[in-house]
Amino acid sequence: MLVGVELGGTKTIVVVGRGREVIDHLVVPTTTPRKTLRAVASRLHSWRETYRPVAMGVASFGPIALTGRYRSRGAMLPNPKPGWSDADVLGPLVEAMPVPVALHTDVTAAALAEGRWGAAKGLRDFVYITVGTGIGMGIIANGEPITGRMHPEAGHMRVRRLAGDAFAGVCPFHRDCLEGLASGPAIAARSGAPAATLSSDDPAWASVAYALAEAMSVLLLTLSCERIVIGGGVGVGQPHLLDMIRTRIIDKLAGYLPGFDERTAADTIVPAALGGDAGPLGALLLASRASVAPPP
Repeated sequence: MLVGVELGGTKTIVVVGRGREVIDHLVVPTTTPRKTLRAVASRLHSWRETYRPVAMGVASFGPIALTGRYRSRGAMLPNPKPGWSDADVLGPLVEAMPVPVALHTDVTAAALAEGRWGAAKGLRDFVYITVGTGIGMGIIANGEPITGRMHPEAGHMRVRRLAGDAFAGVCPFHRDCLEGLASGPAIAARSGAPAATLSSDDPAWASVAYALAEAMSVLLLTLSCERIVIGGGVGVGQPHLLDMIRTRIIDKLAGYLPGFDERTAADTIVPAALGGDAGPLGALLLASRASVAPPP
């Protein structure tokens, strides 16, 4: 029996189960660190006695310290969510559930789940991108998550923008990075309305698609990934957006990658298959890794 915790920017999902089978779950809003982690820890303590899990996986929004290099392992690094910078995420959870634990980002956990059961099944080199409240990327190379100095923060890469696009961007750190130009809040700031309410021909989509296509072209050229899986509320909620992105990627690559045409683009840039289950299932996958070989 394993426990998975997906700490998202809006809500936190806690599950207990085996493999892909979820036996019990809890959903709480992600508010302050104290209130959110206390609610999660309370449920973990209860499950500790009921199910006796052997390991736990924690998949958190970031940036978060995966090792002790910059902060104590499991502590939040400076990030846009008010009140969460320097918060100790792992401590209260391990106190309630003292078992081997694996920690990674929520997007990396979702990437692992999509690789096991979803849109990247059978592939060993792919990228999962969530486009929603923020933009995050989980990068899988040779079947393993990329972790170097920390975890990937490619949602904050700087991208060329559509000619004439004067939108300032909404990222509190960089203003017009990818997240600042194409996330859900960025789309709302551009258009004056939430992304879910915009028509497919709204002018805001042109700049959003251009920025996302720019980033994905960079990924295809630098990582030579087999597939890019798009998740998140904006990513999977706007089917026309993927078509716009594919067309712009083909234009940007300008024939440089052999055989990258409309058919290839449709097979390479794909929507996520697991929806909202990707994060919790990915957290359980992290737990399974901890049960075999606990990280140092």
